[in-house]
Amino acid sequence: MTLTVVEFTDPMCPWAWGSEPAFRRLRAILGEAARWRQVFGILFDDTDDPAPDEVAETAWYHRHLAEIAAHTRAPWPLTLERVARTSWPSSLVAKAAGFQGVPAGARVLRRLRETMFIGGAPADTLPRALAAAAGVPGLDAARLAVDARSSAVREAIARDHAETRAPCAEIRDLDGDGPHVGRAKPVDDDGRVRYALPTLVFEGPGGRAVVPGWRPPAAYLDAVARVAPGVPTDAPRTGPLEALERWRSLTGPEWEILTTRGIPAPQAVPVPTAGGHVWLHEDELASHPSVRRPGR
Repeated sequence: MTLTVVEFTDPMCPWAWGSEPAFRRLRAILGEAARWRQVFGILFDDTDDPAPDEVAETAWYHRHLAEIAAHTRAPWPLTLERVARTSWPSSLVAKAAGFQGVPAGARVLRRLRETMFIGGAPADTLPRALAAAAGVPGLDAARLAVDARSSAVREAIARDHAETRAPCAEIRDLDGDGPHVGRAKPVDDDGRVRYALPTLVFEGPGGRAVVPGWRPPAAYLDAVARVAPGVPTDAPRTGPLEALERWRSLTGPEWEILTTRGIPAPQAVPVPTAGGHVWLHEDELASHPSVRRPGR
């Protein structure tokens, strides 16, 4: 394998949610040609000070999600219960799900994102995060609950937390135009910084390329071409029904970038949000967090 991709992300990050169409397309193009590793950066840390007025903070953040969605075209919730209090529970569950294979990990992470950005009820407690994963095909829920509470998974997330707070030199003083250029973010008053979320770091025979923040799909393909010449940077798009069977939950931008026709499959079930519909596979309806809010 000639190419590695490291994705710095967080289940509760709105920019990462808005990058899902580009990242899904990139994964479909690269396939087995790349080793893809996710690092959960903990956007909402346990050490963050609580908001003095949670109601006002929630109202502000709901407007902030709408502003971000104006750039990403991602769905955002009709109502927001609260700002996520911590990213640790959802990150623990996402990491634990990944132990059961890439498809299970990807579906659970997607469900965790959707608790926030469709249902407006962030999976910021372990019961909520585990409930969001309920019903994911092929997932061993009992094993997930054990693994998410294990010291091995907590230590893995602690390593992710530290790795995110040791960003490479390329983004420390990054400048540029756009709503989210990806410059390293301060995390305390002592000058420590972390990767902006999301950030992709590509490494291959041609060196390293860092693509931080909110970027168009072409930026990621250009990075692949620079560091791993010869790795394909295009692939046929799939039909709408095949896309629905594969991904089970798609937004408007995802139908456009992933499918041949660019429109939802007739079999997909629309779920309304403040930023347009999300379309679900009918088998998702019994357990999906946008239909059944996760327990507290």
